[in-house]
Amino acid sequence: MEGVDMQQLHKLQEQAEAEGKECVAGAIVLNGEGKIFVQKRSLQRRVFPGCWDLVGGHVEPGEQLYNALSREIEEEAGWKLRRAIALVATFDWEAADGRQRREFDFLVEVEGDLEHPRLEWSKNSEYRWISPTDLNLLKDNRTEYDLVVYEIVKKALATHA
Repeated sequence: MEGVDMQQLHKLQEQAEAEGKECVAGAIVLNGEGKIFVQKRSLQRRVFPGCWDLVGGHVEPGEQLYNALSREIEEEAGWKLRRAIALVATFDWEAADGRQRREFDFLVEVEGDLEHPRLEWSKNSEYRWISPTDLNLLKDNRTEYDLVVYEIVKKALATHA
Protein backbone atom coordinates (compact mmCIF):
# COMPACT_ATOMS: atom_id res chain seq x y z
CA MET A 1 0.00 0.00 0.00
CA GLU A 2 1.24 3.42 -0.92
CA GLY A 3 0.12 5.34 2.14
CA VAL A 4 -1.73 8.61 2.51
CA ASP A 5 -1.34 11.47 0.07
CA MET A 6 0.00 14.33 2.19
CA GLN A 7 -1.24 17.03 -0.18
CA GLN A 8 -4.75 15.59 -0.08
CA LEU A 9 -4.54 15.37 3.71
CA HIS A 10 -3.67 19.10 3.93
CA LYS A 11 -6.68 19.89 1.73
CA LEU A 12 -8.99 17.81 3.93
CA GLN A 13 -7.76 19.61 7.05
CA GLU A 14 -8.11 23.03 5.43
CA GLN A 15 -11.65 22.19 4.33
CA ALA A 16 -12.63 21.03 7.84
CA GLU A 17 -11.19 24.17 9.42
CA ALA A 18 -12.90 26.39 6.82
CA GLU A 19 -16.19 24.73 7.85
CA GLY A 20 -15.49 25.60 11.50
CA LYS A 21 -14.59 22.06 12.56
CA GLU A 22 -11.82 21.26 15.03
CA CYS A 23 -9.79 18.32 13.72
CA VAL A 24 -9.17 15.08 15.60
CA ALA A 25 -6.64 12.42 14.57
CA GLY A 26 -7.16 8.75 15.39
CA ALA A 27 -4.67 5.91 14.96
CA ILE A 28 -5.75 2.39 14.10
CA VAL A 29 -2.44 0.77 15.08
CA LEU A 30 -1.74 -2.47 13.24
CA ASN A 31 0.80 -5.05 14.41
CA GLY A 32 2.64 -7.70 12.41
CA GLU A 33 -0.04 -10.29 13.16
CA GLY A 34 -2.77 -8.14 11.62
CA LYS A 35 -4.29 -7.21 14.99
CA ILE A 36 -5.37 -3.72 16.03
CA PHE A 37 -4.50 -1.96 19.29
CA VAL A 38 -7.29 -0.66 21.52
CA GLN A 39 -7.18 0.83 24.99
CA LYS A 40 -9.92 0.96 27.60
CA ARG A 41 -10.78 4.37 29.00
CA SER A 42 -10.74 4.49 32.79
CA LEU A 43 -14.00 4.70 34.71
CA GLN A 44 -13.02 8.19 35.89
CA ARG A 45 -13.06 9.64 32.37
CA ARG A 46 -15.77 12.20 31.76
CA VAL A 47 -16.43 11.04 28.19
CA PHE A 48 -16.98 7.35 27.36
CA PRO A 49 -15.87 5.92 30.74
CA GLY A 50 -15.06 2.22 30.59
CA CYS A 51 -15.22 2.14 26.79
CA TRP A 52 -12.64 0.78 24.38
CA ASP A 53 -11.03 3.44 22.21
CA LEU A 54 -8.32 4.10 19.65
CA VAL A 55 -5.16 6.10 20.18
CA GLY A 56 -5.75 9.70 19.17
CA GLY A 57 -6.69 13.20 20.08
CA HIS A 58 -7.14 16.79 19.03
CA VAL A 59 -5.06 18.66 16.50
CA GLU A 60 -3.51 21.65 18.25
CA PRO A 61 -3.91 25.14 16.70
CA GLY A 62 -1.41 25.53 13.85
CA GLU A 63 -0.53 21.81 13.89
CA GLN A 64 -0.80 19.64 10.78
CA LEU A 65 -3.06 16.59 10.98
CA TYR A 66 -0.24 14.10 10.27
CA ASN A 67 1.96 15.68 12.95
CA ALA A 68 -0.89 15.48 15.45
CA LEU A 69 -1.34 11.80 14.60
CA SER A 70 2.35 11.17 15.25
CA ARG A 71 2.31 13.17 18.50
CA GLU A 72 -0.77 11.40 19.87
CA ILE A 73 0.71 7.96 19.14
CA GLU A 74 3.86 8.87 21.05
CA GLU A 75 1.97 10.49 23.95
CA GLU A 76 -0.57 7.71 24.39
CA ALA A 77 1.51 4.61 23.67
CA GLY A 78 5.19 5.60 23.48
CA TRP A 79 5.56 4.49 19.86
CA LYS A 80 6.85 6.29 16.77
CA LEU A 81 4.68 6.59 13.69
CA ARG A 82 6.33 4.67 10.84
CA ARG A 83 3.69 5.44 8.23
CA ALA A 84 0.00 6.08 7.73
CA ILE A 85 -1.20 3.31 5.44
CA ALA A 86 -4.69 4.62 4.70
CA LEU A 87 -7.37 7.05 5.80
CA VAL A 88 -10.07 4.61 6.96
CA ALA A 89 -12.79 6.92 8.26
CA THR A 90 -13.75 10.58 8.37
CA PHE A 91 -16.79 11.78 10.27
CA ASP A 92 -18.19 14.78 12.12
CA TRP A 93 -19.35 14.84 15.71
CA GLU A 94 -20.27 17.36 18.38
CA ALA A 95 -18.37 17.53 21.65
CA ALA A 96 -20.14 17.86 24.99
CA ASP A 97 -19.27 21.57 25.00
CA GLY A 98 -21.01 22.03 21.63
CA ARG A 99 -17.85 22.42 19.56
CA GLN A 100 -17.94 20.77 16.17
CA ARG A 101 -15.24 18.20 15.38
CA ARG A 102 -14.13 16.33 12.28
CA GLU A 103 -12.30 13.11 13.03
CA PHE A 104 -9.82 11.45 10.69
CA ASP A 105 -8.91 7.84 11.55
CA PHE A 106 -5.85 6.29 9.93
CA LEU A 107 -4.60 2.72 9.68
CA VAL A 108 -0.95 3.05 10.77
CA GLU A 109 2.26 1.14 11.33
CA VAL A 110 4.39 2.13 14.31
CA GLU A 111 7.86 1.42 15.70
CA GLY A 112 8.60 0.54 19.28
CA ASP A 113 7.90 -2.13 21.86
CA LEU A 114 4.41 -3.19 20.81
CA GLU A 115 4.13 -5.69 23.67
CA HIS A 116 4.67 -2.97 26.28
CA PRO A 117 2.94 0.27 25.28
CA ARG A 118 3.56 3.24 27.53
CA LEU A 119 -0.09 3.98 28.34
CA GLU A 120 -1.38 6.98 30.20
CA TRP A 121 -2.60 4.87 33.12
CA SER A 122 -4.48 7.80 34.67
CA LYS A 123 -6.67 7.82 31.54
CA ASN A 124 -6.73 4.13 30.56
CA SER A 125 -7.15 0.92 32.53
CA GLU A 126 -6.03 -1.75 30.03
CA TYR A 127 -5.16 -2.49 26.43
CA ARG A 128 -5.53 -5.32 23.94
CA TRP A 129 -4.61 -6.34 20.42
CA ILE A 130 -7.78 -7.50 18.71
CA SER A 131 -8.57 -9.58 15.65
CA PRO A 132 -11.90 -9.94 13.81
CA THR A 133 -12.99 -12.59 16.32
CA ASP A 134 -12.60 -10.05 19.17
CA LEU A 135 -14.65 -7.24 17.59
CA ASN A 136 -17.65 -7.53 19.93
CA LEU A 137 -15.39 -6.48 22.81
CA LEU A 138 -15.58 -2.95 21.36
CA LYS A 139 -19.31 -2.84 22.11
CA ASP A 140 -18.68 -3.00 25.88
CA ASN A 141 -20.26 -0.06 27.70
CA ARG A 142 -21.49 1.45 24.42
CA THR A 143 -25.08 2.01 23.39
CA GLU A 144 -26.46 0.64 20.14
CA TYR A 145 -26.20 4.21 18.79
CA ASP A 146 -22.53 4.60 19.69
CA LEU A 147 -20.63 1.91 17.83
CA VAL A 148 -18.26 4.15 15.88
CA VAL A 149 -15.05 2.57 17.25
CA TYR A 150 -16.47 -0.90 16.53
CA GLU A 151 -17.35 0.10 12.95
CA ILE A 152 -13.97 1.77 12.28
CA VAL A 153 -11.96 -1.20 13.55
CA LYS A 154 -14.22 -3.63 11.68
CA LYS A 155 -13.65 -1.67 8.45
CA ALA A 156 -9.87 -1.48 9.03
CA LEU A 157 -9.61 -5.21 9.69
CA ALA A 158 -11.67 -6.03 6.58
CA THR A 159 -9.64 -3.63 4.43
CA HIS A 160 -6.34 -5.01 5.63
CA ALA A 161 -7.29 -8.69 5.40
